[in-house]
Amino acid sequence: MARIVRCGLIQTTCDWSPKKYSLADIKKKMIAKHVKLIDQAGKKKVQVLCLQEIFYGPYFCCEQDTRWYDTAEPIPGPTTKLMQKLAKKHKMVIVVPIYETPQAGTYYNTAAVIDADGTLLGIYRKNHIPHCGPGFFEKFYFKPGNTGYPVFKTKYGTVGVYICYDRHFPDGARILGLKGAEIVFNPSATVAGLSEYLWKLEQPAHAVANQYFVGAINRVGWEEPWKFGEFYGQSYFCDPRGQMVATGPRDKDALVVADLDFDKILEVRKVWQFFRDRRPDSYGELVEQLP
Repeated sequence: MARIVRCGLIQTTCDWSPKKYSLADIKKKMIAKHVKLIDQAGKKKVQVLCLQEIFYGPYFCCEQDTRWYDTAEPIPGPTTKLMQKLAKKHKMVIVVPIYETPQAGTYYNTAAVIDADGTLLGIYRKNHIPHCGPGFFEKFYFKPGNTGYPVFKTKYGTVGVYICYDRHFPDGARILGLKGAEIVFNPSATVAGLSEYLWKLEQPAHAVANQYFVGAINRVGWEEPWKFGEFYGQSYFCDPRGQMVATGPRDKDALVVADLDFDKILEVRKVWQFFRDRRPDSYGELVEQLP
């Protein structure tokens, strides 16, 4: 019997501008919006669900302003505790990307992974931090991650997480495969332009090279007041052959659902013996420091 896991991705707009609403109100509204979508996923019997990067607000890194530090919270904290209740209610694994502050003055771009019984399994902190304005001033807000590349053994399968800009680096994607990830989620905030043609190129390549499923999530729309670029949605799942299984729309909120056959991982690995034929003894130059 095939091992089918129903997986879901949530892509949304943030319709509330910080010019008109307090940051606390925006956070409250975005969480409420996602709770409704999570309930929809529950009704559709989704077993593993991932939200978009820092899901409870706009992508604030297009400006440099310390006011956004106030939207960070610890893990566990109010948002992850709420998600633990929802995970238990729906018997659903939920990957929850938030802005994390583990101690005063320290901030990370983090995803918490919650099992289907509501257990907080652990966190992944974004490792690769861009700073390439205008629009992506992330080093102002985030320390580079210090969790390495963990995988999480959930009720339904082994989950890995890569966050947004991480996807441009194949090294961590390979580590996740070596550690046994069956699906890797990449919650993102990426706009039309230079990166769009890579959106459906890089991550299917990771899926092929490492022979696992990928769930890629991108937010939607133009966020005020900055409007520095259009978040083009198109969240998708691809399989270990790099084939698209399901894709969301470009311009509206969506819950993208796909039934993924995790047995396909072994099927593909029996044909393409990439893990057998690796030569780690010859890769030392990869970790040498450039002059």
